[in-house]
Amino acid sequence: MISYEWLKNEKAPKVLVQAVKMLGTKEIVGAKHNPVILDWAKELNLQNIYNADEIPWCGLAVAYACKSAGLEVINKPLWALSWSKWGTEVKEPMLGDILTFKRNGGGHVGFYVGEDELCYHVLGGNQGNEMNVARIAKNRLYKARRTAWKVAQPSAVRKVFLDAKGEISTNEA
Repeated sequence: MISYEWLKNEKAPKVLVQAVKMLGTKEIVGAKHNPVILDWAKELNLQNIYNADEIPWCGLAVAYACKSAGLEVINKPLWALSWSKWGTEVKEPMLGDILTFKRNGGGHVGFYVGEDELCYHVLGGNQGNEMNVARIAKNRLYKARRTAWKVAQPSAVRKVFLDAKGEISTNEA
């Protein structure tokens, strides 16, 4: 497995800094629900439609990271593919960009933290029922989106090349 500890020392982009703080958050399988995840929904005024952590929460995690970073949250943030309209489209994803993927039964969304020859390394929620980094095949990428910078793009926004180690995720449901 690859260690992603280096992410804790990244200072920008701010949305990635916020998402890294969420690493390790897990849903509770069964009748109980993680109050942290439910609090994200309350913070975003989504508690009426998001009331159980069994509901896919990748879009919720991205929305909470964006709001925590002072960035715009899109309409219908729980729908992963809605994030394909956020910010500015880019052809070459870099550190902190939002990546949307298609999968059987829907979509998935998370943050670019790196790549190897075959996969993007994606920090996201609801990946194996937790907030972690997963390798997702590049050919599944739907859209890559970047923050519309108000001043200038931080120098930390860059390509990150990582070892091709670890399982490749095929379904983030």
